[in-house]
Amino acid sequence: MFIYKAGVIGAGAMGAGIAQVISFSGLPVVLKDTDQERVDKGLAMIRKVYQSRVDKGKMTASEMDQKMKLVIGTTSYDDFKDCDLVIEAVFENMKVKHQVFQELEKVLPETAIMASNTSALSISQIASAVKHSDKVIGIHFFNPAPVMKLIEVIPGLQTSTETVDDAVAFAESLRKMPVRVKECAGFLVNRLLLPYLNEAAYAYQESSASMEDMDNAMRGFGMPMGPFALLDMLGLDVCADVSGILYDSFGPRMKAAEILGEMQKNNRLGVKNGIGFYVYDESKKADLKPVVDAIQAKTGVKGTAFSPERLVFQMINEAAFCLEENVASPSDIDLAMLAGTGFPQDKGGPLHYADAIGVDVVVEKLKELSKTLGPRFWPAPILKRMVAANYLGQKTKRGFFNY
Repeated sequence: MFIYKAGVIGAGAMGAGIAQVISFSGLPVVLKDTDQERVDKGLAMIRKVYQSRVDKGKMTASEMDQKMKLVIGTTSYDDFKDCDLVIEAVFENMKVKHQVFQELEKVLPETAIMASNTSALSISQIASAVKHSDKVIGIHFFNPAPVMKLIEVIPGLQTSTETVDDAVAFAESLRKMPVRVKECAGFLVNRLLLPYLNEAAYAYQESSASMEDMDNAMRGFGMPMGPFALLDMLGLDVCADVSGILYDSFGPRMKAAEILGEMQKNNRLGVKNGIGFYVYDESKKADLKPVVDAIQAKTGVKGTAFSPERLVFQMINEAAFCLEENVASPSDIDLAMLAGTGFPQDKGGPLHYADAIGVDVVVEKLKELSKTLGPRFWPAPILKRMVAANYLGQKTKRGFFNY
């Protein structure tokens, strides 16, 4: 099915960014929110993105005006009646999403695709609220949508093959890189990224090293920013909520570090409110040491060792679990982490990196870490099978990939 007109519900930063991407591809797009003020803010954000392109000489003012004419702001679902595809980008709350999809289905053509930009909630559960559940799919953009190339395409249990193919073709028409992901909590990128960030939080609450030293170490490894700067940018409340969703699905290995809940409880949410692990508003400066001391008194864990491997091997191990569950192919896993998180290009992604250092080395290090830090490091079964079969990576010419 060809998409002639699209829609976006939710005119916040994410929704506005998605609408900008759609209009940039040349498609008309309807942008809806609950009141005109929110709609106007969304339209202003889109104009700001285009103005930046004009200022850099990447487009003319006339071209910007033409693109802006493709975006229709609205507060009514009636304006979606001739849309071929609509993407929901509202609060991460299942009840709210059910209401949105039910309202949307009343006005859309039966052939239209209803997509969610959720980063963690079940697509199957969202689809259960509507009659045409075969037309519901996850189309997960990454923030900021105008910049990030990756899109996760996530079918639910009810999603038809035609809907999946149409969603992939739509993502490609936006000049993005779609990766098909089997539905699971956190999908692919967040499922791999959160254990990495969570391990940094464990290391901090255990006084393994200062957050500045750990951020520097991970930038030295090749990540575009350190884990604490990234936690602050994503929002500590969001990370705590997603950690809860992952724990509910995967159990103890995804147990969130206590400091994440404490940050949320103390309203240290990151960049969005001026204070997180780092301070962005000097008027809100507050010492984290009493919080860390209280956690150490409660857990009895202090002074554990820090190394970049402690964080990265969590990502590799979860990638192996994803591979075992057929969430995505090895090449798509690496592509998603390169494009979605900035995993170092020269290392090729977590699975290529595991092949480079040796799958046997990864397993032995995970076993060692599980003895000192706990069972969350226990190696995924596929890693042990690979070692037993001499699939060790580059040194044996076969591992996650063939060499």
